[in-house]
Amino acid sequence: MQSTQTDAYALIIDAIDQGLYRPGDRLVESELADRFGVSRTPVREALQRLETQSLLTRDGRSLIVATLSHDQMAELYVVRTELEALAARLAAQHAAQEEIAVLAAMVEEDRVLLTDAQALSRANRRFHMQIHLASHNRYLVQQLGMVHRSMALMATTSLAAEGRGETALAEHADIVDAISARDGDRAANALRQHLSTAFEVRLREEARTL
Repeated sequence: MQSTQTDAYALIIDAIDQGLYRPGDRLVESELADRFGVSRTPVREALQRLETQSLLTRDGRSLIVATLSHDQMAELYVVRTELEALAARLAAQHAAQEEIAVLAAMVEEDRVLLTDAQALSRANRRFHMQIHLASHNRYLVQQLGMVHRSMALMATTSLAAEGRGETALAEHADIVDAISARDGDRAANALRQHLSTAFEVRLREEARTL
């Protein structure tokens, strides 16, 4: 049962992350069970867990995917930036050469995705997760996992903005270069600047919809 519950939770998180369910969408227990081919009990338990984590919210008797306010988004970026900068610093200290090679390969491989913002967004998440793992700090990885689950509540990706994909990959390359050079300060600063730019792009795109 525990495995099934975990699977249901992961499946729902992944569906939100991929945009199958967007902020404001209602999640129906029976529909989720049918979609994922699991029984309703683990789905119900997963929904309760997601509500506890504030990824879902109540609308009457229904559960809907939560929407981040402007302030919540800003707060999330502050926490994410500091935690990821620490991950980059630790990766510069502790990453194996093979892990650095994987990060460098990701940057090159992701260039073919520049015309597909959603695919590039998924690749971006994998790149950042690889940095988390390369920090070799399980507690930091755990906290960053929580932050990135909340990031799924953002309905759009900053990588969809014109020219942002190319810039983001150049920033990724700078981060990897600093990690490869074992320069923790430069790696942390490069990661911090990368997310600052991403946040600025997101704010600019959001302002156009006001």
